[in-house]
Amino acid sequence: MIITTSSNIEGKTIVKTLGLVKGNTIRARHVGNDIMAGLKNLVGGEIVNYTKMMAESREQALDRMIEDASKLGANAIVETRFATSMIMTSAAEILAYGTAVIVE
Repeated sequence: MIITTSSNIEGKTIVKTLGLVKGNTIRARHVGNDIMAGLKNLVGGEIVNYTKMMAESREQALDRMIEDASKLGANAIVETRFATSMIMTSAAEILAYGTAVIVE
């Protein structure tokens, strides 16, 4: 599956647009990680556990978007974007979305 943030794919022609595809996940923070993050906030620097959690969340959302596109028979997704939203104090949603297409 070809995935791009642009509206076209160099060297390919979009022959059919299949529509919106999406994938999401909602992740909650871990209390232990919050304590460590609070301490890290005092001295500065990257909060590695949260970086890892967000990277895993993005990959899971992408995988679900690809699965959605595959069900439509797509071989590419253009105009791919990510969105995030806070669901509650300790949980956030990661949404990946784009347009499923068939390219030749």
